[in-house]
Amino acid sequence: VQLQACGGGLVQAGDSLRLSCAAYERISKNYGMGWFRQAPGKEREFVAAISFSSSNTFYQDSVKDRFLISGDNAEKTVFLQMNSLKPEDTAVYYCAVRVYSGSYHSTNQYSYWGRGTLVTVSS
Repeated sequence: VQLQACGGGLVQAGDSLRLSCAAYERISKNYGMGWFRQAPGKEREFVAAISFSSSNTFYQDSVKDRFLISGDNAEKTVFLQMNSLKPEDTAVYYCAVRVYSGSYHSTNQYSYWGRGTLVTVSS
């Protein structure tokens, strides 16, 4: 599954951005999709995910009151609405397809990854 993430950019603290991730082919309803991010010098970390079968959503604690993940497998697109952005949100954001049944927070549960889109939040 090929994925294309876009929507990143340079914003100021407090601003909003909406990232989108489009799949070039249909994704099984048994799967899910997630967003991860990687800041310079840091490991890739989980941000948010959505289950296509249950529509349940999952968030990292630091973003759960500010970010909203949405989308469905029929539309082949998942969005990440990011509000009240902070400088610590600066990172390259990646979308990925979750194909295994383990924790949504673990990168090893995801098999297909997009190239990433850079989000820079200035103070």
